[in-house]
Amino acid sequence: MLKIKLARFGKKNQPHYRMVVTEAKSKRDGKYVEKIGHYAPAQTPKILEIDVKRYNYWVSQGATPTDTVAALFKRYQSGKPFPPKKKKLSKKAKAKLAEADKEKETKEVEKDHKETTEKSDETKENEPNNQKVAEEKNQEQKEADTQEKQSKTEKA
Repeated sequence: MLKIKLARFGKKNQPHYRMVVTEAKSKRDGKYVEKIGHYAPAQTPKILEIDVKRYNYWVSQGATPTDTVAALFKRYQSGKPFPPKKKKLSKKAKAKLAEADKEKETKEVEKDHKETTEKSDETKENEPNNQKVAEEKNQEQKEADTQEKQSKTEKA
């Protein structure tokens, strides 16, 4: 029974793999029937090359790919097997952003507080005027009531 495997080559901590068709019971790095591609994960950018025609030929002949080889083949077919990663912020940078956000929030709260105190100060300044107007209305009402009473008493 044939399998499509990855055979490891390269130095310590610098692996690269050959995608090979080999007997299922043979060793990982043993003899192989055919090399159909290679994969270099340690290089930047990562390299993945597969001869698709030969891969499909061996699969049609009954060779079963390992899970890893099948996943790599699927990535290869997608067009961009290893898209560039977005850079992530470090812990320090995240902490600085959070601190800056807190400062903005406190400034906004202070602004809102100042605005509300200014508005309340304005209403306090206007309160004597409002009180005067209210007192005048009350006095006018009292005068109107007394005039009505007088007119009623005169009629009676």
